[in-house]
Amino acid sequence: MQNQTETSGWFFGTGAFIWWGLVPIYFKAVASVSAEEILAHRIAWCVPFTLVFMLLLKKRLLVKSIFTNRKLILGLITSTALVSCNWYIFTWAVTHDQILATSLGYFINPIMSILLGVVFLSEKLTKLQWGAVIAVTLGVTNQIINYGEFPWIALSLATSFALYGFIRKKLEVDSLNGLLVETTLALPIAGGFIIWLLWQGEASFLSGSSSIDWLLISGGIITAVPLIWFAAAAKKIPLNSVGFLQFIAPSLTFVLATQYYNEPLGPEQLTSFAFIWIGLGLYLVKPVKQIFRRKTA
Repeated sequence: MQNQTETSGWFFGTGAFIWWGLVPIYFKAVASVSAEEILAHRIAWCVPFTLVFMLLLKKRLLVKSIFTNRKLILGLITSTALVSCNWYIFTWAVTHDQILATSLGYFINPIMSILLGVVFLSEKLTKLQWGAVIAVTLGVTNQIINYGEFPWIALSLATSFALYGFIRKKLEVDSLNGLLVETTLALPIAGGFIIWLLWQGEASFLSGSSSIDWLLISGGIITAVPLIWFAAAAKKIPLNSVGFLQFIAPSLTFVLATQYYNEPLGPEQLTSFAFIWIGLGLYLVKPVKQIFRRKTA
């Protein structure tokens, strides 16, 4: 029974990260719509879809108790701002042919999480972890030197998601209730923006293309499904195993960007990725050892 539970955990976890890795295909399909409108619909439709999923999965709704908990609601307001920022940057990047930059950002993300532990939790780094931080720093520095610009997309995605994960880890709320409250908090702004666009006649939604309408509505499913799978995986397999799986998503987006959407990958940019992959290799030594030790035990 335990083996079956862990196997299903690996299945759900792998499915979630494959979904996230392939999600640029969805955003490319709605690339004719502004990133702001896509984000608004993603938030607006995520609320009813999350509610439906929670009812189907017989999850307890804790919205009322969350809103009456001052500390919890303040934390979720902060996480709402961070995840909204992350979603917007990702959407803008994909719809502006910058998928490779998003891949770079999510490869950097675990190193950002390590640094947050050092800054806010006074955690000590091992030599391998320091090596990972140095390698990623070299990769980012290479981007700045060779391209003459700050890799803001990659670093913004990595930083916002690392901060989001850090805050959500500290909050005593499950992923689905947390997502429901976050999207509910953002709903007035998102809904108001959609109504304003419709009033001004500038909305892509309900403008004559039923395919775009359905794609925008499905943004709620695109958001909710992988989070449900991820939540299921987190309960069934160890955290270090989940951390190992997270590299599926940026790997898939890297392949999509270079092989399917033909985004340019010059030697200078490849050098940056090489430094970051070296850093990830150093980062993964510890969790891989822990996985093998657990299997042996």
